[in-house]
Amino acid sequence: MNLLLDTDALLWWLADSPRLGKAARDAIAEPENQVYVSAASAWEIAIKVALGRLQAPPNVAQWLPETLQTNEFTALPISMAHAAGVETLPAHHADPFDRVLISQSLIENLTIVTGDEAFAQYGIRVIRA
Repeated sequence: MNLLLDTDALLWWLADSPRLGKAARDAIAEPENQVYVSAASAWEIAIKVALGRLQAPPNVAQWLPETLQTNEFTALPISMAHAAGVETLPAHHADPFDRVLISQSLIENLTIVTGDEAFAQYGIRVIRA
């Protein structure tokens, strides 16, 4: 299975947080599953760190790619198709980062790992974080 972690699921995985449920944890840990992390998550983390709304090491551009490599996660760039895909999404969700993740999931046929119930309204495969 090909998984796309939303930003919270990624941070919960990295922190070994109990907020990440067993089903999500098992899917991420399954060696046969390919785990993707969107550039949208890097963007969201960088913004929240800069605003003081997220405690994380400084220099996201350095530690996040290293962390993805250590965890054998694959970085997923945001393509023009991904960005433009948000135009046709219903307005179930207003968060621009999440809307890009939803677009990526639809275009790339990925299952999203998220704690956000609104994602399922888009008809995409979701594993609850």
